[in-house]
Amino acid sequence: MSEACTHDCSSCHSNCDHRAPQHEPPHARSRIQKVIGVVSGKGGVGKSMTSAMLAVSMRRLGFKAGVLDADITGPSIPRLFGVKGPATGDGESINPVTSRTGIEIMSINLLLEDPEAPVVWRGPVIAGAVKQFWQEVVWDVDFLFVDMPPGTGDVPLTVFQTLPVDGIVIVSSPQELVGMIVGKAVQMAQMMHVPILGLVENMSYVQCPDCGKHINVFGDSHVDEIAAKYQLPVLAKMPIDPELAKEADAGMIEVFAGEYLDNAAQTVAKLLKK
Repeated sequence: MSEACTHDCSSCHSNCDHRAPQHEPPHARSRIQKVIGVVSGKGGVGKSMTSAMLAVSMRRLGFKAGVLDADITGPSIPRLFGVKGPATGDGESINPVTSRTGIEIMSINLLLEDPEAPVVWRGPVIAGAVKQFWQEVVWDVDFLFVDMPPGTGDVPLTVFQTLPVDGIVIVSSPQELVGMIVGKAVQMAQMMHVPILGLVENMSYVQCPDCGKHINVFGDSHVDEIAAKYQLPVLAKMPIDPELAKEADAGMIEVFAGEYLDNAAQTVAKLLKK
């Protein structure tokens, strides 16, 4: 640790013992086999959509799945699944809300009286809420996906240090600018000694409904270059799909029949065999 250490790892690039994770146990009645973080360097790339679809894909493979919505100030997981609160509890624990197909979900919106009320909290309070979702919620899942807020600030740091994350999936979009931001997410994971399972490029293209041609709406993809630079696999290139957007807006993401993340789901599933 540097003599000038401020104990604020979010603004430090040193790889010291202070940064080493000090994982905290989940609730005593929880059963969680693997924890998968879904991260992005910036907002608006479809991280929550990817988290939700990964949980759906794992459920279709026969696993029990859950989503911990760590994006406290911008929670969207309940809307994607069409679930509402309030979540129930007994004063010492909280029960996750279960979706149509049995996916367990916990989000700040399931605890608020008004789901549209803004969460105007400072970083430490937000990080504390994420810890509560880990320590006070009784999970029974094979795979718990943590939908993290964008960037490399308080909440991602809290998740990496508090939860025993078995791997992360990094979500990006085709713009070249995003490539630089992805690099920050990759390097943070490496600094925190968290395995990176691979990259998912969202909004990669749109398919013409008449001729089937792939149209690069946001320009040429750079995900293969980024993957090669950091020696990471590309798990999926997800198109802009109006049907997916429609089902998501209706809270019916579980009925979407697309198989865009099947390869990513198979990669995640392999973690149980190790």
